[in-house]
Amino acid sequence: MSYFQQDRTVVIDGAPLSLDLTKGDPLARAVLMSLFTWGRAKPGDVLPADQKMGWWGDTFPTVTGDRIGSRLWLLSREKLTQETVNRAREYAKEALAWLVADGVAQRVEVTADRRGPDGLSLICRIWRRDGTPTDIRFDNAWEAING
Repeated sequence: MSYFQQDRTVVIDGAPLSLDLTKGDPLARAVLMSLFTWGRAKPGDVLPADQKMGWWGDTFPTVTGDRIGSRLWLLSREKLTQETVNRAREYAKEALAWLVADGVAQRVEVTADRRGPDGLSLICRIWRRDGTPTDIRFDNAWEAING
């Protein structure tokens, strides 16, 4: 069962988001796909399995080096330590950097916090082109990463 078919909590500006990707805010859909699509591992990444994953469409990008997804999946067999939380934040920032590079957003900030013994939240604050900030919060991102 996929992350989006289960009962999950994604909150945008304090309001729950429908995970029906055919409706709602295109920015929220872009963030969901950027974070929870498995991006290709980089050379030197420690792999939890014997594959580098990644989206097949990245094989022939229209812009050299352009890739989709995040490396959050690399954390799937890690213990939830502060180092893991820090890496989750960095992987999320990396996955969302395209929003600024492509002019979709002015700025992106990501916060990652440990929630109890087995929880990780990701809070993405994105300033839209008009300067309006939007908060997209994933209260149970650790469960999604560990699928």
